[in-house]
Amino acid sequence: MSLFDRIDVKTADQIALMREAGRVVGVTLNLLREAAVPGISLRALDTLAEESIRSHGAVPSFLGYGRPPFPASICASVNDVVVHGIPDDRVLQDGDLLSIDCGAILAGWHGDAAITVAVGTVDPKLLELSAVCEASLHAGIAAMVDGGRLSDIGAAVEACIEAAGDYGILEDYTGHGIGTSMHMDPQVPNYGDPGKGPRLKVGNVLAIEPMITAGSARTRVLDDDWSVATADGSWASHWEHTVAITAQGPQILTLA
Repeated sequence: MSLFDRIDVKTADQIALMREAGRVVGVTLNLLREAAVPGISLRALDTLAEESIRSHGAVPSFLGYGRPPFPASICASVNDVVVHGIPDDRVLQDGDLLSIDCGAILAGWHGDAAITVAVGTVDPKLLELSAVCEASLHAGIAAMVDGGRLSDIGAAVEACIEAAGDYGILEDYTGHGIGTSMHMDPQVPNYGDPGKGPRLKVGNVLAIEPMITAGSARTRVLDDDWSVATADGSWASHWEHTVAITAQGPQILTLA
């Protein structure tokens, strides 16, 4: 896939259905944010997430996804693991930085979002890392306007991060189109020059998800064939929302 792949256009009714799926994700992430305290295990957080998703009549997007099949309902990525961490019996410690990625399917439509959570008392430099990543997410969302270009999003994300300091921006992992599948065309890189790619239109829905590190952007996939960790051991942050372009501007669909 490339920047020039098409972006499908969804109707207002379809976006309304996606907002319902997104609300399940938002509610679940709020629950996990409160539960992510020192002493809780990643597996316990995953159980909470699955219970929350199913209690709203939805099913987890991630469970069984891909090859090898992903074995959990959330991705729980701690410290130097950037994305796709598999929840296990690891217990969170004071000072950890936890990125939680969550997806839900409701009535055939997907919602997908991620947050980074400070566990207990976290180094202020790492809190800033997370704040910069979150700010870059919103910079990218602000660039999702009717008539803009797809690459405007990544350019806005990159400019926000570079203005804030010296951070690594992952290039091998990107945002994506989303709808009746979790991953659809196009890819949405978190870097690049503006003014390229297809025109953005009302009805486009994209998952915007910057991933940054406190050091090098180089990564490695761990032995579980899923977890993506930094090559230099630096810690990382991941934020994501599912966003629709409407006549009133970009609207986040994954809010509680």
